[in-house]
Amino acid sequence: MNAATRFALLYSAQFVAVGITLPFLPAVLTARGMSPQEVGVLLATASAVRLVAGPLGGRLADALGDARLVLAVGAGLATLVASGLLLPAGFLLLLLVMALHSAAFAPVVPLTDALAVTASRGADGQRTGGFDYARVRAAGSIAFMLAAIACGQAVALFGIDAAVWLLIAGLGATSLAALALPPVVPRAGRVVSRGWAGFFAPLRIPAMRRLMLVSALIQGSHAMYYGFGTLHWQAAGLGAGLIGGLWAVGVLAEIALFLWGRGLVARLGPVGLSVVAALAGVLRWAVTAVTVDPLFLFPAQALHAGTFAMQHLAMMAVLGRVVPPAEAGTAQTLHAALGVGLWMGLLALASGPLYAAFGGTGFWFMAGLCALAVPASLWLAAALRR
Repeated sequence: MNAATRFALLYSAQFVAVGITLPFLPAVLTARGMSPQEVGVLLATASAVRLVAGPLGGRLADALGDARLVLAVGAGLATLVASGLLLPAGFLLLLLVMALHSAAFAPVVPLTDALAVTASRGADGQRTGGFDYARVRAAGSIAFMLAAIACGQAVALFGIDAAVWLLIAGLGATSLAALALPPVVPRAGRVVSRGWAGFFAPLRIPAMRRLMLVSALIQGSHAMYYGFGTLHWQAAGLGAGLIGGLWAVGVLAEIALFLWGRGLVARLGPVGLSVVAALAGVLRWAVTAVTVDPLFLFPAQALHAGTFAMQHLAMMAVLGRVVPPAEAGTAQTLHAALGVGLWMGLLALASGPLYAAFGGTGFWFMAGLCALAVPASLWLAAALRR
């Protein structure tokens, strides 16, 4: 089994878990007797823990010089902790379960990205023996979509506990797939960073800091969509099937870019990808703000290939270029926490009052964030030229 296949299996397994958690975890918590307010506290606690635990896990991986071990152990612990969701637990026990699960799983996806980017470049850093990262990452997006669909059917047939069992299976498979990854062969001159002194070392790289700003603006602009897109369309009278189709178009467009956009990605380069992603965000959220006509919404949703996928690939390209391999785990987890997770959470909090006050026109604020990302991307280009 070659390296690309092993990484594709790992992405598939972990995004099965993500594809179950995002749509169904609130329903699991509600089924355990939690009120809407308690569910909100549990989810907010999980998010806060991820912001801290992710970078700590990344730094541990770099300090040990073995990200595979941290990946496998983290997914394994998350598997064990997730079984606590099957217990007839009260709020305090569920709070502990959510905190421990988030701490264990937080570094898994960014560490996978760090390892995959390194492996995709091959032993000599020039793709000799490597693979196309985007095509391998597409396996995760496909698994996410299929897992959400399959879990919905399983819950309809067997009840909400089916979601927990499938989550446990996905997490367990992630741990096993991590153990099957090929070993990372240190390149000549590579120095494995030991200890904790270099925790913030990636943040001293100007391009890293500017990339985090660009990601915060573009990826953070999805916050209102994730939190209130469905509610907005329901209030406008769109049916559940149509809304599901709108979400599916976004994921399919993302998959299409990962699978077949290699030539376009190469031509644009990381800065070009960020600029196009920002412009796509301006158009996407502007359309969402002004109309609920499906004839316009479906093309706007296809722009998810720009707003999410292009910026994701831009981020991978920049980090792969400017961050030393010995700090890759730390950089990926710091970016995931401080460049995306923190701002996604803050913008999600801001989206509630925005939507309450302005309804769908609040998406203009998200379009404005993407407009700001254009000059931020050009600022990033200046750092990359140094």
